[in-house]
Amino acid sequence: MSRLGDLGARLYRGEVGYDFIGKRKIWYGISILITITAIAALAVRGLNMGIEFKGGAVFTIPSTSVSEVQAREDAQQASGHDAIVQKLGNGGMRIQVTELDTKQADAVKTQLAKDLKVDEAKINADLVGPSWGATIANKAWMGLGIFMVLVVIYLAIAFEWRMAVAALIALIHDLTITVGVYTLVGFEVTPGTVIGLLTILGYSLYDTVVVFDSLKEGATGITKQSRWTYSEIANRSINSTLVRSINTTVVALLPVGALLFIGGGFLGAGMLNDISLSLFVGLAAGAYSSIFIATPLVADLKERDPQIKALKKRVLAKRAAAAAKGDQADDAPADGDDHVEDGPQDGPTAAVAGPRGRGGRGRPSGSGRRR
Repeated sequence: MSRLGDLGARLYRGEVGYDFIGKRKIWYGISILITITAIAALAVRGLNMGIEFKGGAVFTIPSTSVSEVQAREDAQQASGHDAIVQKLGNGGMRIQVTELDTKQADAVKTQLAKDLKVDEAKINADLVGPSWGATIANKAWMGLGIFMVLVVIYLAIAFEWRMAVAALIALIHDLTITVGVYTLVGFEVTPGTVIGLLTILGYSLYDTVVVFDSLKEGATGITKQSRWTYSEIANRSINSTLVRSINTTVVALLPVGALLFIGGGFLGAGMLNDISLSLFVGLAAGAYSSIFIATPLVADLKERDPQIKALKKRVLAKRAAAAAKGDQADDAPADGDDHVEDGPQDGPTAAVAGPRGRGGRGRPSGSGRRR
């Protein structure tokens, strides 16, 4: 078995584990910092909206010897607006100028023909009205809103309302990070970007639901025992699905990364950047939020429940009594066990297990058999 596969099996059985829940304040701090940066960038720089949203004209120029830099300068002088120039495979160019009406587009077309020394009749001009972009944006917002409502309803029914709230916050977190990256790098926001943003929501939700399903199973009948707190069971759920989340995310990121870095960067197919950047950032943010945001939030919300609070008191009291007697309690980790990292959690132990019926044998990850 490979090292990663062996680690995944040991994480699932609870033989090793990392204290994700115990360090949740660190993850919250990181996410808050990233979110503030994204919002600040959005407020200062704003999004670089594409021609589909602003309106304007796209001029397709036949083969010419003029460089892209010179063509951009000529287009900006002729239109008075910023221009985006892309070299085409046949030697021609695609010049995009925003905020032009029909009369202005005709004048720019005539001037470009003179400056680029091409026949005006061979220049193809396509006009895009801003109302079309507004319609697309409104439909995208509507689709996003419907998706969010359906997600909350489904998770509240299939799991519970706390998980629905945590998943919703994680989705908003992923969208904010993705929009912030677009603002910082200055990529255009096009309909392809909107499609990418809507697509990543499904990927982000998938990883979150996988962890929630494991947590729901591990927390069944939790108040009937006094071995583990809810946070410890939540931590076990993250660890038991960690390798699966990493594998699915890496497999999804590889083709998207090829589109972004090879297609958009190396080969110069700039239009691939519209959708590939949103997918790449969103997939990575979704994997992060399912582990470091969604599940810790559920643990925080759940431990406000009176029954879960009482459970935590019983668990800590039992461990304190065992420690006072100087005995190694059955539910406390033994010394010298193999572990990834021990960290403070909600009590004197770093237990991260839950009473799962299969494989875990009710022991915390980070602990082992008595020797």
